[in-house]
Order: sequence, then structure tokens, then C-alpha cells
Amino acid sequence: MRKGKKKFMNPEEMHKYDDILMLPHHVSRVHPQMEVRDRAAQFAPFAALAGHSAAIEESARLTDARRELDENCQEILNRKLQTIQKQISAEPMLTVTYFVPDSKKTGGSYVTVTERVKKIDAYERTMVLADKTKILLEDVIEIELEEDETGRNAETFASFCS
Repeated sequence: MRKGKKKFMNPEEMHKYDDILMLPHHVSRVHPQMEVRDRAAQFAPFAALAGHSAAIEESARLTDARRELDENCQEILNRKLQTIQKQISAEPMLTVTYFVPDSKKTGGSYVTVTERVKKIDAYERTMVLADKTKILLEDVIEIELEEDETGRNAETFASFCS
């Protein structure tokens, strides 16, 4: 046979299956017929490394380490908190930078928000902002009191910790 030519069945081979060609389709009495949707799923693309790219992205995502404040910075922060506590009824506006631990790996990120403070809970060591954000005081690394309605700063602090 030459290369490139198609081979057709000869007439004897074509009639070899005449006896079974027109038989009805077999349906099992024991096994239920598979739904079309499930049959289609057999031919869906297969991802041998499902989730692998997500795992790589997660490991490449950077987190910050939690900074520990020295005694001087901690003292400055405590004085700021005392001043805020004295003005709490006026709900002073402040900018707070605090650490948010990462839920999936060690470390986390630092978030800075500007909001009115509603409450400082000395027992739970938390600060509650007007938008109901609850911040652990041990996670706070910087607090800045914003200007009040008169345009003056409620109290100015020199900060050497940032």
C-alpha cells in the first residue's frame, strides 16, 4: 500500500457486521443510566496540580513582622492614650497605626485609619472607634490626635517611634 492513500473496507468486510448493526441499544437492568451532566464531567479538563498556583501566590505574598516598641515609645503612647481618655466624651478624631496579624501565615500588616474614638477599655486593653473597629492597644504603634473643629490641635506630642 502506498503512503498517503486511504484504505477503504472491501465489500466482504462491510457485510461482516450486518447481523448486529440494527440491534437496539443495550440498557442495563442492574445499573442506572448515568445522567448526561455526569457523563460530560468525565471529559472535563483535569488539573493535576489543582491549587498549586494559589499556594505559590500565597507563599509569595509578603507580610510585615510585628515591631516591638521600646520603653520610651511605649511611655509616649501611654501618655497619648491618657490624653485621649480625658477627651473621650468629645469623641476626638485621631489617626491610629496598628498591627493586624495575618490569618494564614506569620506576620501581618500595619493599617492606618483616621476615625473618631468612642471608647478606650482599660480592662480589655482595647480602643473602639466610631465605625465599631476594635483595636487591641498592644497592636498600636502610633497615635496622632487630629485638629478639632476650632482648627487647633488638642495636644501635640513629639513622636520618635515611627
